[in-house]
Amino acid sequence: MSQPRKIVVLLKGYPRLSETFIAQELLGLERAGLDLVLVSLRRPTDRKRHPVHDEIKAPVHYLPEYLHEEPIRVLRGLFTSFRAPGFATAFSRFLKDLRRDFSRNRFRRFGQAAVLVREWPESADWLHAHFIHTPASVASYASQMLGIPWTVSAHAKDIWTSEDWELAGKLATAHWAVTCTKSGHAHLQTLAAQNRNRVHLSYHGLDLDRFPRFEHARPPRDGSDAAAPVTIISVGRAVPKKGYDVLLRAFAKLPAELHWRFVHAGDGGERPKLQKLADELGIADRTTWLGAVDQKDVLEAYRKADIFALACRITADGDRDGLPNVLVEAASQRLTCVATDISGIPELFEDDVNGLLVPSEDAAALAGALERAIRDPALRERLGQAAEAKVRGSFDHHASISQLKGLFEAGAREAA
Repeated sequence: MSQPRKIVVLLKGYPRLSETFIAQELLGLERAGLDLVLVSLRRPTDRKRHPVHDEIKAPVHYLPEYLHEEPIRVLRGLFTSFRAPGFATAFSRFLKDLRRDFSRNRFRRFGQAAVLVREWPESADWLHAHFIHTPASVASYASQMLGIPWTVSAHAKDIWTSEDWELAGKLATAHWAVTCTKSGHAHLQTLAAQNRNRVHLSYHGLDLDRFPRFEHARPPRDGSDAAAPVTIISVGRAVPKKGYDVLLRAFAKLPAELHWRFVHAGDGGERPKLQKLADELGIADRTTWLGAVDQKDVLEAYRKADIFALACRITADGDRDGLPNVLVEAASQRLTCVATDISGIPELFEDDVNGLLVPSEDAAALAGALERAIRDPALRERLGQAAEAKVRGSFDHHASISQLKGLFEAGAREAA
C-alpha cells in the first residue's frame, strides 16, 4: 500500500512532559510502519522524560530556536532555499503574512523554514506539523520551497489564539488537517471553506496498555474520618487556562467538617502564585504539590486517589484546552472526574452519567459537585465505572493511529 517514504514531523518542542499525547501518537505511527524524522523548533526544558519518549526510535533534529544565535547556519539555509524551486512562492507568502504580522516571530519562522530546507532529511517526502500556529507556519513555508505536501494536527490553543486569516491561509495549502474536538473541527471546517472535507476529527485516545484496568476496590471514604480523608488529584500545568485558582477557591468553600486532601501533579509558572493562594485560603495544610512527574508516577497517583478534578476555562485571549488527555487517563482508572463543561470535555463526559460537570468560573458550583462526590462513595463507583467503560470503548488510541495512517496513505496516493 502506498505511503510516504519518510515523514518529517515538525514539533514546537520535544520532548515535553505535558505533551504525552503527541509522543504516544509518534510511537503509534512508528509501530504502524511509518518512517519518521522529528524536527523541533525548541530544545527541551523539562528535566524529566516519560518512558514513551525513550521508546520512540525516530532521530531528533533541532532548528535554531533564535536566529541570531546561529547566524551562519541561518545564512546557509537562506542561500540554499533561495535556489529551491518554490522559494519565490514561499517568499511571496511570507511578505503577505508579514504585512499582517510584522514581528520577530514571523522572521524567525521563515528563517527556520530555510534551515529546514537546507537540512532536509534524505528521502523524506512529506512534512507534518503538530500545532497549527508556529510549527505550521514553518511547515507551510518549507513545503512551498521544496514542493512537497504538508499536513497538520491542530489542537486547542493553537486554534483559538490564531487569527482566522492565518488559519484559513494554512488550510488552503495543507493537504489535510486533523483536530481533536468537535468545536475545533467545526471552526476549522468553516475557515477551510471549499476545502472543508480536508479537515478531519480525530480524538487522540489513550494507549491502554500503559493504563491497564485498576482491579482493586477503592476504600469507601466519605470525608467523615479525619484519619481517612478523601483524596482529590489533578494533573496539569499550572497555567491560567487550567483554572486552578477556581479549584482552590472551591476547596475553600467545602464544609469545615469534611475531611479531604488535594494533590497536584505538574509544573508551570503559576504554581508559586497558587501556593500563596492556598495559604491565603487556609487550605495549604491539605494541599500537596508534587511538581513534574513522569507517566508511571501519574498512574500510581491516579490509583491512590478517589476523585480527579479539573476546572478548565477559556482565558481572555481565547486560550483553552481541547479535551485534556489527563481526563481520559483518570477515567481509565475508574476515577470519578469533576470538571468544567467547556471545549471537548462534554464529548467524553455526560453530567451525572459518567462524571460531574459544572460551568466554568463557578467556584460555588464546583464546590457543590466536589462535596457530593466526596460524601458519596457509591456515586463515585457508579460514575467511575461508566467513565472507564466510555474510555475503553471509544478512546483507544489504536483508532486514531489507524485513521492517521490511512490519511497519510491516501495523501501519498494522491500526490504520486
